[in-house]
Amino acid sequence: MRILMLSWEYPPRIVGGISRVVHDLAQKLGEDGSEVHVVTCWEPGTKEIEKDKNVFVYRVHTYEISANNFTDWVLQLNFALIEQSVRLINEMGPFDIIHAHDWIVAFAARALKHAHSIPLVSTIHATEHGRNWGIHNDTQRYINSIEWWLTYESWKVIVNSEYMKNEVKGIFNLPEDKVRVIPNGVDINKFDGYSRDYGFRRNFAGDNEKIVFFVGRLVHEKGVHVLVDSIPKILTYYNDVKFVIAGKGPQLDYLKGKVISMGISSKMYFTGYINDGDLLKLYKCADIAVFPSLYEPFGIVALEGMVADVPVVVSDTGGLGEIVNHGIDGMKAYTGNSNSLADCILEILYNPQKADDMRKKAHDKINETYNWDIISKQILKLYEQVLDESGRTDWKYPKIKDLLEQK
Repeated sequence: MRILMLSWEYPPRIVGGISRVVHDLAQKLGEDGSEVHVVTCWEPGTKEIEKDKNVFVYRVHTYEISANNFTDWVLQLNFALIEQSVRLINEMGPFDIIHAHDWIVAFAARALKHAHSIPLVSTIHATEHGRNWGIHNDTQRYINSIEWWLTYESWKVIVNSEYMKNEVKGIFNLPEDKVRVIPNGVDINKFDGYSRDYGFRRNFAGDNEKIVFFVGRLVHEKGVHVLVDSIPKILTYYNDVKFVIAGKGPQLDYLKGKVISMGISSKMYFTGYINDGDLLKLYKCADIAVFPSLYEPFGIVALEGMVADVPVVVSDTGGLGEIVNHGIDGMKAYTGNSNSLADCILEILYNPQKADDMRKKAHDKINETYNWDIISKQILKLYEQVLDESGRTDWKYPKIKDLLEQK
């Protein structure tokens, strides 16, 4: 099957979780015999066209015109995505299916669908309504309307959790049979060759200190401030612990100031941006991985913690709440509740045998449920269903020459 994927991020461009999902899915589909082409946004230092293992990757430049704002920049990106995709189709032939990832590529996806009569599937990774707990201004209304439009134009809409299925059905009024829950996966071999490096670990904590680790964008919805608020209680009962926060974002300065005002800066380490190699090493050095999100459609970082054999603590929200069974393969805290989060972390710190049992069960769950071998087959089956249904339906625009002949 020839598949055209559109995504505004693909490694090494990593803005959020979409990049890893698109990469791993595309690579697995390519490995299993499909011909996968990803058209994405250029990143400094990358090739514009390359064969990345099992995937053909095309990175486009936006126009050298200053955009007034992010939404204007998105339009420029879509024009560039269309240009590259049309060249690709003209030179290499048609595709069987288009797979669009989130609203940022919606304009290009819709244009290519109708211009070349290719059925469209989309994955909605998150919604503007969910990220902002409602729609509050004109920009959010604009993005929300594009998200609806993309789901309307798509033959099927993929979401990564039951939580997200309910969200998109409610917000966009989608019929039950249009939405398919297929979870994200994780590379189960991601940490092969990595072990606890004590020399590297000493850059962040003493040998006597347990590392409580967070990685992600430093934005309000990720709930890092809830983790910071939980620290005084944790230190009251367990002092030999260090909190390592990896990532960057608009809340970084706020969080650093908050830590100083609370008098706990000696127990915190903000890494800022961290490259993939150091991130993998840091996971293996951690004793607990914590993801206290306020809104999280899925939570792939929790899966990465599980693959790294690190006990995880998550907030009971969205997809995170579906990934973890409390006390069985991880701990779940009440969302936004720093006292509950502290209790979950202390439970692991004080009960190493329970932590070890949860870690092992989590690793088993990854192999059984969140393995790309399984998930890619589910998505390929969905593609085949869409091709079958669209082939038996008169959905394409009539040919222009036929319309002219009628006149």
